[in-house]
Amino acid sequence: MTAAANTIRLSALETKKLKRTGYVPAFLGGGLLAGLVPVLNMAVRSERYVTQSGSPFSILMDANWQLMAQLNILLLVCGACILYHTEYAENGFQRAETLPMKASGLFSGKLCILFCSCLLPICLETLSLLFCCTRYFPEIPDLGRTLLKGMGFELALLLPTAAAMLFLSSLCRNLWMCLGTGVILVFFSSMLRFGNFVMAVIPFAAPYRMLHQFSSGEAWRLLSIAAAEVALFYAAEMIYTKLRRYFQ
Repeated sequence: MTAAANTIRLSALETKKLKRTGYVPAFLGGGLLAGLVPVLNMAVRSERYVTQSGSPFSILMDANWQLMAQLNILLLVCGACILYHTEYAENGFQRAETLPMKASGLFSGKLCILFCSCLLPICLETLSLLFCCTRYFPEIPDLGRTLLKGMGFELALLLPTAAAMLFLSSLCRNLWMCLGTGVILVFFSSMLRFGNFVMAVIPFAAPYRMLHQFSSGEAWRLLSIAAAEVALFYAAEMIYTKLRRYFQ
């Protein structure tokens, strides 16, 4: 069985297990809450932003994205905790070892589900920003392209955060310990978001950054580092999986 087929099969099994949790409602509710942030902000203080010069998308992102990004990261923390809690609560790790597939695909399957889950809040947030742009900033050139590039960039920056949180979740058998650690990391990283480029590559701080803050070269370099971080956490999980089997 190829690695891709292994990942797809494990992802299907994970999806069935998630039906018994509040995973999907959590992402739906969190996405709706994050999407309301720019709508409510513009409804109350639109005159503060419509008079500013510059790209309307950049203005809206500067005004709202920090809170929206924090909600997205909190969703990742909750999602990762739920994904691995089902394994520890129902002895899923032991069952996975009896299946005719590599247990190492468990992490990649969960990462695929968590990343795909991020599409729901990101899409809702994109629609919200699109509404605000068309409602308060008429006649914007290349609005669709700007929105897709900006939100695609934010979605990509969520991937290393998802990988980091999944790795942390795999280490913790206690759901509340994992959740508490994740929340602490979220609020600690929020204080680093205004630092230099080095601070921007920290997994829990990267989603706070926005595309217009970087040049084209810096944006591609940040995306490359994000991909390398995902590979690093995957390798760390594979090492941990082998060590866990060895010491059991």
